[in-house]
Amino acid sequence: MIELQSSPLMPEKEAELSVMGVWVIGTLPDQKTKELPRAAVQVPNVADELTWWRSKAPESLFSASRTSHGSWVAHDDAFRLSALFDNCYDDSDAAEALGDAVMDRFPPKGDEGLFAAVARKASPFSALAYALGPDAVLRLPGWFGGFLLHAEEVRTQLPAAEKALALTGAQRRAAVERIHRWMTGLGDDPDHDAEELLEGPLRVLRHAARTGQGAAGLVRWY
Repeated sequence: MIELQSSPLMPEKEAELSVMGVWVIGTLPDQKTKELPRAAVQVPNVADELTWWRSKAPESLFSASRTSHGSWVAHDDAFRLSALFDNCYDDSDAAEALGDAVMDRFPPKGDEGLFAAVARKASPFSALAYALGPDAVLRLPGWFGGFLLHAEEVRTQLPAAEKALALTGAQRRAAVERIHRWMTGLGDDPDHDAEELLEGPLRVLRHAARTGQGAAGLVRWY
């Protein structure tokens, strides 16, 4: 089980200071994924907001801070986009109970089958979504960072995830910079590992496909 009230994912000292955004992806034995209840995700109607996001996707939603070198100031559109992501997060009792059951079955910290990103005052998934853009995000498994896949589904959806995440060259550099802007403009995590945010999810999904396991992703605030 992953314990989120203390290390390894959220140090107790940091947990006391402010809200923490968490995105966890882990492998699960295939039989376990089939035994878990599949609660229907409460998907809001965000068609209009997705259209708006597509219109804004090429733009930067942040300006360089005049008072702090290397920091960024969020525009109003950045807050609107953040609200869109948060509204896509299913915090119903059924979803929370399923998330708890899934985390009980994840491998331990340090295992190749586990990826965990934690950020102070910001959601790691939201930072990645801003970096990738709407079309790439919709190619990822599940719904805005949350998913539960058995082994066959992992293999089926892996190529789309690879297309979204396996960035190179200028695309990758731009994504890393966008993650940094989100983590400093909306969050308080200037040293967040942007490279790992791109590589970790794909590493776990590939490991699951290679070993015949299922996989799950959870987005949460603490």
